[in-house]
Amino acid sequence: MGRLARIVELYYDVLSPYSWLSFEVLCRYQHVWNVDLQLRPSYIAGIMKDSGNRPPAQLPRKALYMVNDLRRLRQHFQVPVQVPEDFFSVVFEKGSLSAMRFLTAVCLECPEMLEKVSRELWMRIWSLNEDITEPQSILTAAEKAGMSAEQAQEILGKISTPRVKNQLKETTEAACNYGAFGLPITVAHVDSQTHMLFGSDRMELLAYLLGEKWMGPVPLAPNARL
Repeated sequence: MGRLARIVELYYDVLSPYSWLSFEVLCRYQHVWNVDLQLRPSYIAGIMKDSGNRPPAQLPRKALYMVNDLRRLRQHFQVPVQVPEDFFSVVFEKGSLSAMRFLTAVCLECPEMLEKVSRELWMRIWSLNEDITEPQSILTAAEKAGMSAEQAQEILGKISTPRVKNQLKETTEAACNYGAFGLPITVAHVDSQTHMLFGSDRMELLAYLLGEKWMGPVPLAPNARL
């Protein structure tokens, strides 16, 4: 009898490029490691406020480092991430509330689409330099992910309902209760213990905690190291 899948939760916001890196790695490894990957759309602005943290891009040296870091990580993780042209407007003025409410509604109404719709929203903001705040932008991402126009419109119509708002709030509060001060966080439930890992650079540690092999960010690549 095979080993039961361990639960690994990813708390993320599409406003966070590092969340995208964690997301893709975990999606690649979920069957390799036999884990039950549970995606948790969260609201990064709420976590930053609750923890008293500041976005790294508000500090000039950290902002410069992040631009160079993402350029390197783009190749290493094989994820087409790049900084939006109008970075500060995108991150600090427009934000991600509507997008994360939409993903929360997707999670509630058709969870089988959550992975694909999340990826398309990341593609828009962090690869194609496109908007994720306007209703039509969100609908375009959903339809590109494979959702019908009718289904996407129906879900979009629910993002202001108490059910969706409360679920996003509860998920964000759950991340805070785990100790989050930013996103992404990965929460692994292993042998009756819970481990919270911050950032996209803790995947090798996650493998250790799971008792699995880390083969780099692209595990099925021919040159992946065992």
